[in-house]
Amino acid sequence: MKLPLALIPLLLASPSFGQDIITGDAMEGAEIFATYCAACHGDEGRGDGRMGPVLSIQPPDLTALAASNDGVFPVETTVFQIDGRDPLLAHGAEMPIFGMFFQGMDAAIKSESGQPIITSRQIADVVAFLQEIQE
Repeated sequence: MKLPLALIPLLLASPSFGQDIITGDAMEGAEIFATYCAACHGDEGRGDGRMGPVLSIQPPDLTALAASNDGVFPVETTVFQIDGRDPLLAHGAEMPIFGMFFQGMDAAIKSESGQPIITSRQIADVVAFLQEIQE
């Protein structure tokens, strides 16, 4: 099947067309995590942040995400919960959605199935950090 010539510029302008798959920077991710996530999830991601006492549902231990998913880190679910595509109900309400804070630098990362996921560079970095702290 041939594509109509008019569609080719649209495909080339698409953010996912030809996007290089990256590996996030775990060190950058640790800094972002410390700023945006540690208050609830704790400095080490164990769900023991200083906001815990005022939350109606405790944040999960993020070091056990892979263990609770048959040993496979849930990249897609993690990205979608951070950026709001799959809002997580927790703490008596939705987890804060940080997608709007991390707009601008799009990146493609590989999901656990091998398919690319378009997200921001900052979220890719947080995901890399979370993958690094798995037990």
